[in-house]
Amino acid sequence: MAVRGKSITVLGAGIGGLTAAIALARRGACVTVVEQAPELTEVGAGLQITPNGSAVLEALDLGRRIRAIGIDLAAVELKDYRGGDPVLRLDMSTASHRNNNPYLLVHRADMIEMLAASATRHGVSIVLGKKVTGVTIGFDQVTLPIEDGPQHTSKILVGADGVRSLTRQALNFKTPPNFTGHVAWRTTIDARFVPIYNMPPVVSVYMGPKKHMVTYPLRGGRFINVVGIEERETWAAEGWRHKGDPEVFRETLNGWAPELRKLLTVCEDVYFWGLFAYPVAETWSQGNATILGDALHPTLPYLAQGANMALEDAWVLAEEMDKHDDIQDAFTAYRKRRHRRVSKIVKGASKNTRVYHMANPAKRYVAHQAMRLAGRIAPDRILDKYNWLYGLDVTAGN
Repeated sequence: MAVRGKSITVLGAGIGGLTAAIALARRGACVTVVEQAPELTEVGAGLQITPNGSAVLEALDLGRRIRAIGIDLAAVELKDYRGGDPVLRLDMSTASHRNNNPYLLVHRADMIEMLAASATRHGVSIVLGKKVTGVTIGFDQVTLPIEDGPQHTSKILVGADGVRSLTRQALNFKTPPNFTGHVAWRTTIDARFVPIYNMPPVVSVYMGPKKHMVTYPLRGGRFINVVGIEERETWAAEGWRHKGDPEVFRETLNGWAPELRKLLTVCEDVYFWGLFAYPVAETWSQGNATILGDALHPTLPYLAQGANMALEDAWVLAEEMDKHDDIQDAFTAYRKRRHRRVSKIVKGASKNTRVYHMANPAKRYVAHQAMRLAGRIAPDRILDKYNWLYGLDVTAGN
Protein backbone atom coordinates (compact mmCIF):
# COMPACT_ATOMS: atom_id res chain seq x y z
CA MET A 1 0.00 0.00 0.00
CA ALA A 2 1.54 3.30 -1.00
CA VAL A 3 1.23 5.48 2.09
CA ARG A 4 0.63 8.77 0.28
CA GLY A 5 -2.52 10.32 1.69
CA LYS A 6 -2.98 7.55 4.28
CA SER A 7 -3.81 8.54 7.85
CA ILE A 8 -1.38 6.89 10.30
CA THR A 9 -1.10 7.25 14.07
CA VAL A 10 2.21 6.67 15.83
CA LEU A 11 1.91 5.97 19.55
CA GLY A 12 4.96 7.33 21.37
CA ALA A 13 7.27 10.27 20.63
CA GLY A 14 10.56 8.62 21.43
CA ILE A 15 13.36 8.00 18.95
CA GLY A 16 11.60 5.16 17.14
CA GLY A 17 8.22 6.88 17.01
CA LEU A 18 9.50 10.21 15.74
CA THR A 19 11.76 8.54 13.17
CA ALA A 20 8.87 6.44 11.87
CA ALA A 21 6.71 9.56 11.67
CA ILE A 22 9.36 11.36 9.60
CA ALA A 23 9.96 8.39 7.30
CA LEU A 24 6.22 7.95 6.67
CA ALA A 25 5.52 11.67 6.25
CA ARG A 26 8.33 12.00 3.70
CA ARG A 27 6.51 9.36 1.68
CA GLY A 28 3.31 11.39 1.76
CA ALA A 29 1.44 9.93 4.75
CA CYS A 30 -0.67 12.08 7.08
CA VAL A 31 0.92 11.24 10.43
CA THR A 32 -0.21 12.01 13.97
CA VAL A 33 2.07 11.21 16.92
CA VAL A 34 0.29 10.70 20.26
CA GLU A 35 2.48 11.11 23.34
CA GLN A 36 1.48 10.97 27.01
CA ALA A 37 4.17 13.39 28.23
CA PRO A 38 3.01 17.02 28.41
CA GLU A 39 6.22 18.16 26.70
CA LEU A 40 9.11 16.56 24.83
CA THR A 41 11.72 16.75 27.55
CA GLU A 42 14.20 13.99 28.22
CA VAL A 43 16.12 13.09 31.35
CA GLY A 44 19.76 13.85 30.56
CA ALA A 45 21.41 10.79 29.05
CA GLY A 46 23.93 9.84 26.42
CA LEU A 47 23.42 7.76 23.30
CA GLN A 48 25.88 6.01 21.06
CA ILE A 49 24.62 6.34 17.50
CA THR A 50 26.56 3.71 15.58
CA PRO A 51 27.03 3.72 11.77
CA ASN A 52 23.99 1.51 11.20
CA GLY A 53 21.86 4.07 13.03
CA SER A 54 23.43 7.21 11.57
CA ALA A 55 22.84 5.73 8.08
CA VAL A 56 19.10 6.15 8.69
CA LEU A 57 19.52 9.74 9.83
CA GLU A 58 21.60 10.48 6.75
CA ALA A 59 18.85 9.07 4.52
CA LEU A 60 16.33 11.31 6.29
CA ASP A 61 18.49 14.37 5.49
CA LEU A 62 19.52 14.69 9.12
CA GLY A 63 23.16 13.71 8.66
CA ARG A 64 24.55 17.24 8.90
CA ARG A 65 22.41 18.04 11.94
CA ILE A 66 23.31 14.87 13.89
CA ARG A 67 26.99 15.55 13.24
CA ALA A 68 26.54 19.08 14.56
CA ILE A 69 25.01 17.96 17.86
CA GLY A 70 27.14 14.83 18.28
CA ILE A 71 30.79 14.02 18.91
CA ASP A 72 32.71 11.82 16.48
CA LEU A 73 33.95 8.84 18.46
CA ALA A 74 37.74 8.41 18.27
CA ALA A 75 38.15 5.15 20.18
CA VAL A 76 36.75 2.63 22.60
CA GLU A 77 39.05 1.79 25.49
CA LEU A 78 38.59 -1.21 27.77
CA LYS A 79 40.31 -0.64 31.11
CA ASP A 80 40.92 -2.49 34.33
CA TYR A 81 38.68 -1.12 37.05
CA ARG A 82 41.68 0.22 38.96
CA GLY A 83 42.63 2.47 36.05
CA GLY A 84 45.94 2.79 34.24
CA ASP A 85 46.68 2.19 30.59
CA PRO A 86 43.93 0.61 28.49
CA VAL A 87 43.73 -3.16 28.36
CA LEU A 88 42.49 -2.79 24.79
CA ARG A 89 42.09 0.28 22.58
CA LEU A 90 39.96 0.09 19.45
CA ASP A 91 40.52 2.95 17.01
CA MET A 92 37.06 3.82 15.74
CA SER A 93 38.21 6.79 13.63
CA THR A 94 39.72 4.44 11.04
CA ALA A 95 37.19 1.61 11.30
CA SER A 96 34.73 1.56 8.39
CA HIS A 97 32.79 -1.63 9.20
CA ARG A 98 31.90 -1.50 5.48
CA ASN A 99 29.70 1.49 6.37
CA ASN A 100 31.02 5.03 5.97
CA ASN A 101 28.46 6.67 8.25
CA PRO A 102 29.78 8.10 11.53
CA TYR A 103 29.88 6.71 15.05
CA LEU A 104 28.59 9.53 17.26
CA LEU A 105 28.09 10.34 20.93
CA VAL A 106 24.84 12.28 21.30
CA HIS A 107 22.76 13.70 24.13
CA ARG A 108 19.33 12.07 24.01
CA ALA A 109 17.49 15.35 24.57
CA ASP A 110 19.29 16.92 21.60
CA MET A 111 18.34 14.01 19.38
CA ILE A 112 14.69 14.10 20.41
CA GLU A 113 14.62 17.84 19.72
CA MET A 114 16.17 17.28 16.28
CA LEU A 115 13.69 14.54 15.36
CA ALA A 116 10.67 16.49 16.63
CA ALA A 117 11.70 19.56 14.61
CA SER A 118 12.14 17.44 11.49
CA ALA A 119 8.78 15.74 12.01
CA THR A 120 7.06 19.12 12.35
CA ARG A 121 8.73 20.39 9.18
CA HIS A 122 7.32 17.37 7.35
CA GLY A 123 3.78 18.13 8.51
CA VAL A 124 3.55 15.59 11.35
CA SER A 125 1.07 16.53 14.08
CA ILE A 126 2.56 15.85 17.53
CA VAL A 127 -0.17 15.65 20.18
CA LEU A 128 1.21 15.85 23.72
CA GLY A 129 -0.31 15.15 27.13
CA LYS A 130 -2.61 12.34 25.94
CA LYS A 131 -2.29 9.27 28.13
CA VAL A 132 -3.55 6.24 26.25
CA THR A 133 -5.06 3.62 28.56
CA GLY A 134 -5.44 0.75 26.10
CA VAL A 135 -5.27 -0.37 22.49
CA THR A 136 -8.23 -2.07 20.79
CA ILE A 137 -7.57 -3.51 17.34
CA GLY A 138 -10.74 -3.74 15.28
CA PHE A 139 -11.54 -4.96 11.78
CA ASP A 140 -10.72 -1.74 9.97
CA GLN A 141 -9.50 0.65 12.66
CA VAL A 142 -7.61 0.89 15.94
CA THR A 143 -9.12 2.59 18.98
CA LEU A 144 -7.06 4.32 21.66
CA PRO A 145 -8.99 5.31 24.82
CA ILE A 146 -7.54 8.53 26.28
CA GLU A 147 -7.51 9.24 30.01
CA ASP A 148 -9.72 12.28 30.74
CA GLY A 149 -10.56 12.77 27.09
CA PRO A 150 -12.30 11.40 24.01
CA GLN A 151 -10.92 8.24 22.45
CA HIS A 152 -8.66 8.44 19.43
CA THR A 153 -9.27 6.24 16.40
CA SER A 154 -6.95 5.52 13.52
CA LYS A 155 -6.97 3.43 10.37
CA ILE A 156 -3.33 2.42 10.95
CA LEU A 157 -1.35 2.32 14.21
CA VAL A 158 2.40 2.09 14.71
CA GLY A 159 3.11 1.27 18.35
CA ALA A 160 6.38 2.87 19.44
CA ASP A 161 5.34 3.04 23.08
CA GLY A 162 8.35 1.49 24.79
CA VAL A 163 8.98 -1.49 27.03
CA ARG A 164 5.56 -1.23 28.71
CA SER A 165 3.89 -1.02 25.32
CA LEU A 166 0.10 -1.20 25.31
CA THR A 167 0.27 -2.05 21.62
CA ARG A 168 2.51 -5.04 22.30
CA GLN A 169 0.08 -6.19 24.99
CA ALA A 170 -2.80 -5.94 22.53
CA LEU A 171 -0.88 -8.12 20.06
CA ASN A 172 0.63 -10.67 22.46
CA PHE A 173 -0.10 -12.54 25.66
CA LYS A 174 1.37 -10.49 28.48
CA THR A 175 4.45 -12.27 29.83
CA PRO A 176 6.38 -10.78 32.75
CA PRO A 177 10.05 -9.97 32.07
CA ASN A 178 12.87 -11.66 33.97
CA PHE A 179 15.02 -9.66 36.38
CA THR A 180 18.60 -10.16 35.20
CA GLY A 181 20.23 -9.65 38.57
CA HIS A 182 21.83 -6.47 37.17
CA VAL A 183 21.07 -2.88 38.06
CA ALA A 184 22.09 0.29 36.26
CA TRP A 185 23.28 3.66 37.50
CA ARG A 186 23.38 6.78 35.34
CA THR A 187 24.36 10.38 35.76
CA THR A 188 25.38 13.29 33.53
CA ILE A 189 28.05 15.58 34.95
CA ASP A 190 28.79 19.19 34.01
CA ALA A 191 32.48 19.07 33.02
CA ARG A 192 33.05 22.57 34.41
CA PHE A 193 32.86 21.14 37.91
CA VAL A 194 35.41 18.39 37.33
CA PRO A 195 38.83 19.63 38.44
CA ILE A 196 41.61 19.34 35.84
CA TYR A 197 39.53 17.11 33.59
CA ASN A 198 39.50 17.14 29.81
CA MET A 199 37.79 14.05 28.44
CA PRO A 200 38.80 12.97 24.92
CA PRO A 201 36.18 11.68 22.43
CA VAL A 202 36.53 8.16 23.77
CA VAL A 203 34.16 5.62 25.28
CA SER A 204 35.96 4.23 28.34
CA VAL A 205 34.76 0.93 29.79
CA TYR A 206 36.14 0.07 33.23
CA MET A 207 35.89 -3.68 33.89
CA GLY A 208 35.73 -4.94 37.46
CA PRO A 209 34.41 -7.67 39.75
CA LYS A 210 30.67 -8.03 39.06
CA LYS A 211 30.33 -4.53 37.66
CA HIS A 212 31.52 -2.19 34.94
CA MET A 213 31.44 1.55 34.31
CA VAL A 214 31.19 3.48 31.06
CA THR A 215 32.12 7.13 30.54
CA TYR A 216 32.12 9.40 27.49
CA PRO A 217 31.72 13.11 26.66
CA LEU A 218 28.62 14.84 25.32
CA ARG A 219 27.81 18.24 23.81
CA GLY A 220 31.31 19.11 22.70
CA GLY A 221 32.81 17.86 25.94
CA ARG A 222 30.75 20.17 28.16
CA PHE A 223 29.10 17.17 29.84
CA ILE A 224 30.23 13.70 30.80
CA ASN A 225 27.92 10.70 30.63
CA VAL A 226 28.50 8.04 33.30
CA VAL A 227 26.75 4.67 33.33
CA GLY A 228 27.39 1.81 35.74
CA ILE A 229 26.11 -1.76 35.62
CA GLU A 230 26.27 -3.78 38.83
CA GLU A 231 25.32 -7.36 39.68
CA ARG A 232 22.93 -7.54 42.62
CA GLU A 233 20.62 -10.12 44.11
CA THR A 234 18.20 -7.42 45.29
CA TRP A 235 15.41 -6.65 42.87
CA ALA A 236 15.13 -3.05 41.65
CA ALA A 237 12.29 -1.35 39.82
CA GLU A 238 12.41 -1.09 36.05
CA GLY A 239 12.49 2.26 34.25
CA TRP A 240 15.40 4.63 33.76
CA ARG A 241 13.73 7.66 35.35
CA HIS A 242 13.94 6.49 39.00
CA LYS A 243 16.06 8.73 41.21
CA GLY A 244 19.00 7.10 42.98
CA ASP A 245 21.26 8.10 45.87
CA PRO A 246 24.58 9.68 44.77
CA GLU A 247 26.28 8.53 47.98
CA VAL A 248 25.34 4.91 47.35
CA PHE A 249 26.61 5.22 43.78
CA ARG A 250 29.92 6.58 45.04
CA GLU A 251 30.24 3.74 47.55
CA THR A 252 29.96 1.17 44.77
CA LEU A 253 33.27 2.46 43.36
CA ASN A 254 35.47 2.21 46.46
CA GLY A 255 38.86 1.01 45.24
CA TRP A 256 38.15 1.89 41.61
CA ALA A 257 40.12 4.23 39.34
CA PRO A 258 40.85 7.65 40.88
CA GLU A 259 39.48 9.46 37.81
CA LEU A 260 36.14 7.68 38.21
CA ARG A 261 35.87 8.51 41.87
CA LYS A 262 36.81 12.11 41.11
CA LEU A 263 33.97 12.30 38.58
CA LEU A 264 31.42 11.07 41.07
CA THR A 265 32.39 13.59 43.74
CA VAL A 266 30.49 16.24 41.75
CA CYS A 267 27.49 14.22 40.60
CA GLU A 268 24.15 15.36 42.01
CA ASP A 269 21.34 13.80 39.97
CA VAL A 270 21.65 10.03 39.80
CA TYR A 271 19.21 7.52 38.31
CA PHE A 272 19.00 3.87 39.31
CA TRP A 273 16.94 1.01 37.90
CA GLY A 274 16.79 -2.74 37.44
CA LEU A 275 17.57 -4.42 34.11
CA PHE A 276 14.98 -6.89 32.84
CA ALA A 277 15.19 -9.33 29.96
CA TYR A 278 12.33 -9.55 27.46
CA PRO A 279 11.89 -11.87 24.52
CA VAL A 280 11.36 -10.47 21.05
CA ALA A 281 7.59 -10.19 20.60
CA GLU A 282 6.00 -13.27 19.07
CA THR A 283 3.31 -11.32 17.21
CA TRP A 284 4.50 -8.19 15.40
CA SER A 285 1.24 -7.09 13.83
CA GLN A 286 -2.47 -7.71 13.70
CA GLY A 287 -5.06 -6.02 11.54
CA ASN A 288 -3.82 -2.50 10.93
CA ALA A 289 -1.47 -2.30 13.93
CA THR A 290 2.22 -3.09 14.33
CA ILE A 291 5.09 -2.30 16.73
CA LEU A 292 8.72 -1.25 16.61
CA GLY A 293 11.69 -0.40 18.82
CA ASP A 294 11.51 -1.24 22.53
CA ALA A 295 7.86 -2.18 22.15
CA LEU A 296 8.97 -4.99 19.86
CA HIS A 297 12.39 -6.06 21.12
CA PRO A 298 13.54 -4.47 24.40
CA THR A 299 17.27 -5.07 24.68
CA LEU A 300 19.84 -4.87 27.44
CA PRO A 301 22.29 -1.95 27.03
CA TYR A 302 25.49 -3.95 26.54
CA LEU A 303 25.77 -3.38 22.78
CA ALA A 304 24.48 0.21 22.81
CA GLN A 305 21.91 -0.68 20.16
CA GLY A 306 18.51 0.30 21.58
CA ALA A 307 18.25 3.62 19.73
CA ASN A 308 19.95 2.25 16.62
CA MET A 309 17.54 -0.68 16.35
CA ALA A 310 14.61 1.73 16.63
CA LEU A 311 16.06 3.85 13.82
CA GLU A 312 16.45 0.78 11.62
CA ASP A 313 12.94 -0.49 12.42
CA ALA A 314 11.38 2.86 11.57
CA TRP A 315 13.05 3.06 8.16
CA VAL A 316 12.29 -0.54 7.17
CA LEU A 317 8.66 -0.33 8.31
CA ALA A 318 8.02 2.89 6.38
CA GLU A 319 9.75 1.53 3.29
CA GLU A 320 7.77 -1.72 3.28
CA MET A 321 4.47 0.04 3.95
CA ASP A 322 5.14 2.24 0.94
CA LYS A 323 6.16 -0.65 -1.33
CA HIS A 324 3.17 -2.94 -0.78
CA ASP A 325 -0.45 -2.38 -1.78
CA ASP A 326 -1.69 -4.68 0.99
CA ILE A 327 -0.86 -3.72 4.56
CA GLN A 328 -0.55 -7.34 5.65
CA ASP A 329 2.06 -7.94 2.95
CA ALA A 330 3.89 -4.85 4.18
CA PHE A 331 3.91 -6.05 7.79
CA THR A 332 5.05 -9.52 6.70
CA ALA A 333 7.93 -8.04 4.71
CA TYR A 334 8.88 -5.83 7.67
CA ARG A 335 9.11 -8.85 9.96
CA LYS A 336 11.06 -10.85 7.39
CA ARG A 337 13.68 -8.14 7.08
CA ARG A 338 14.03 -7.49 10.81
CA HIS A 339 13.35 -10.64 12.83
CA ARG A 340 16.68 -12.42 12.47
CA ARG A 341 18.73 -9.29 13.06
CA VAL A 342 16.90 -7.99 16.13
CA SER A 343 16.87 -11.47 17.66
CA LYS A 344 20.65 -11.73 17.21
CA ILE A 345 21.19 -8.32 18.81
CA VAL A 346 18.92 -9.04 21.77
CA LYS A 347 20.69 -12.36 22.34
CA GLY A 348 24.16 -10.92 21.91
CA ALA A 349 23.63 -7.91 24.14
CA SER A 350 24.17 -9.87 27.34
CA LYS A 351 27.42 -11.57 26.32
CA ASN A 352 29.75 -8.64 27.03
CA THR A 353 29.10 -8.82 30.76
CA ARG A 354 30.94 -12.13 30.95
CA VAL A 355 34.14 -10.31 30.03
CA TYR A 356 33.41 -7.05 31.82
CA HIS A 357 32.37 -8.58 35.18
CA MET A 358 35.00 -11.25 35.88
CA ALA A 359 35.22 -11.66 39.64
CA ASN A 360 38.08 -14.17 39.81
CA PRO A 361 41.37 -12.17 39.84
CA ALA A 362 43.38 -14.91 38.12
CA LYS A 363 40.87 -15.36 35.31
CA ARG A 364 40.55 -11.61 34.89
CA TYR A 365 44.34 -11.24 34.63
CA VAL A 366 44.57 -13.94 31.96
CA ALA A 367 41.66 -12.45 30.01
CA HIS A 368 43.14 -8.96 30.14
CA GLN A 369 46.54 -10.19 28.99
CA ALA A 370 44.88 -11.96 26.07
CA MET A 371 43.09 -8.72 25.13
CA ARG A 372 46.34 -6.77 25.29
CA LEU A 373 48.03 -9.27 23.01
CA ALA A 374 45.15 -9.28 20.53
CA GLY A 375 45.16 -5.48 20.49
CA ARG A 376 48.84 -5.42 19.58
CA ILE A 377 48.75 -8.20 16.99
CA ALA A 378 45.38 -7.89 15.24
CA PRO A 379 43.27 -4.89 16.31
CA ASP A 380 41.53 -4.82 12.91
CA ARG A 381 40.38 -8.39 13.37
CA ILE A 382 38.69 -7.43 16.64
CA LEU A 383 36.89 -4.54 14.95
CA ASP A 384 35.85 -6.76 12.04
CA LYS A 385 33.84 -8.89 14.47
CA TYR A 386 31.34 -6.02 14.61
CA ASN A 387 30.92 -5.65 10.85
CA TRP A 388 27.64 -7.59 11.03
CA LEU A 389 26.34 -5.03 13.52
CA TYR A 390 27.64 -1.68 12.35
CA GLY A 391 28.01 -2.52 8.67
CA LEU A 392 24.32 -2.87 7.86
CA ASP A 393 22.71 0.06 6.05
CA VAL A 394 18.97 -0.61 5.88
CA THR A 395 18.47 2.42 3.65
CA ALA A 396 20.43 0.57 0.95
CA GLY A 397 17.74 -2.12 0.95
CA ASN A 398 19.73 -4.77 2.86
